[in-house]
Amino acid sequence: MLEHFQWLPFLAAITLLTLSPGVDTILVMRNAAAGGWRLGFLTSLGICMGLFAHATVSALGLSVILLGSAELFTVFKLLGAAYLVYLGVQAIRSALAPQGIAFKEVKSPRALTRWGCFRQGILSNVLNPKPIIFYMAFLPQFIDPAHSALAQSLFMASLHFIIAMVWQTFLALMVHRARVWLARPKVAQVLDSLTGVLLLGFGVKLALFQR
Repeated sequence: MLEHFQWLPFLAAITLLTLSPGVDTILVMRNAAAGGWRLGFLTSLGICMGLFAHATVSALGLSVILLGSAELFTVFKLLGAAYLVYLGVQAIRSALAPQGIAFKEVKSPRALTRWGCFRQGILSNVLNPKPIIFYMAFLPQFIDPAHSALAQSLFMASLHFIIAMVWQTFLALMVHRARVWLARPKVAQVLDSLTGVLLLGFGVKLALFQR
């Protein structure tokens, strides 16, 4: 496992990565605004479960196969981009409706489901090749060749999981506290519009991403 001198740089790098705004932050905050902190928490849980998939793929060397095939990488990348665009379009459609999604959730709890939020989180993470590249480039320097690479990778993913869950749950709770204000129709429409545009932007950026 990690030596004592390696803990600080590893945790610092993972923390900075977690605090950087991105798709994860957008999805957690939007779903928390729409359905309360629990839906934000479940979105975060889905996102963070994806970390174990990336760690496993990296440790087993499957990421080398994925990144070594231009065609396979492109297909995987475009699937992830298409899913982000889909989420963005859904948010914009909600904004163009008479009421924003956050307001509609108050009237109809089925607008967002627990499973739906978890699924959004895990798919947005697993279908994104960027974490795979990060894990493949970052984790090996902390792995002791005398021990199981898979066990060590999953251990480090667990640390990443804890840090990300704590941060994203904090964000969900903060959004939940402001939910009465966020549920106002005009505010909800602006939130949905902004979320949709950002997700579309991330989708396009991912589609154009080069290794």
